Amino acid sequence: MVEQVSYQYLTDAAEIYAESFAIIRREADLTRFPDDVAKVVVRMIHAAAQTDLPADIAFTPGVVSACRNALWAGAPILCDSTMVATGIIRSRLPADNEVVCHLGDPRLVELAAQRGTTKTAAAVDLWVEQLAGAVVAIGNAPTALFRLLEVVRETGIRPAGVIGIPVGFVGAAESKQALVDNPFGLEYLVLQGRRGGSAVTVAAVNAIASTDERSNRAQQ
Repeated sequence: MVEQVSYQYLTDAAEIYAESFAIIRREADLTRFPDDVAKVVVRMIHAAAQTDLPADIAFTPGVVSACRNALWAGAPILCDSTMVATGIIRSRLPADNEVVCHLGDPRLVELAAQRGTTKTAAAVDLWVEQLAGAVVAIGNAPTALFRLLEVVRETGIRPAGVIGIPVGFVGAAESKQALVDNPFGLEYLVLQGRRGGSAVTVAAVNAIASTDERSNRAQQ
């Protein structure tokens, strides 16, 4: 006979949500961030369950306002992966903004082979017509972030801001440092080092798209 076990846990969704953010604000040091950036960082911590994230975050003070203003003006969101694109909550976008990911484009296999690079990097070249004033969200591929910087250098076209949070052991830290060191005046939000990924990137984009923390609850 199996012994009956009783589990004690919160079951009220609103209470769980409120307590999660209370814990984050108790444990995370947000003092160096402007208020609008701090709210985005809180969402990133919530997605990763890592309250030490703030120590590794680099940003330009105007990144949130630049990206938010661009979204309100109808700018597209250019994503490096389908995971990032899928995670963006369309109902929270302020101007029915287009969410773009070209990884399914049949041209990519040949384009990547011709250039000796990854499909995610090759896909960045397909952003060029929409890149000016866009919000860029890179959460997986360091090669996409490096290629973005090359495209900006080659064309002079600048996005409104770059959420650059690729994850991994090869090139991730280096690509993010290249964004931080960029000479083009790009607005950016970066989680330095190896950590990153789709969930954290999507959390940042969704937080930028809406000023209300509660509005992103559907993502959890």
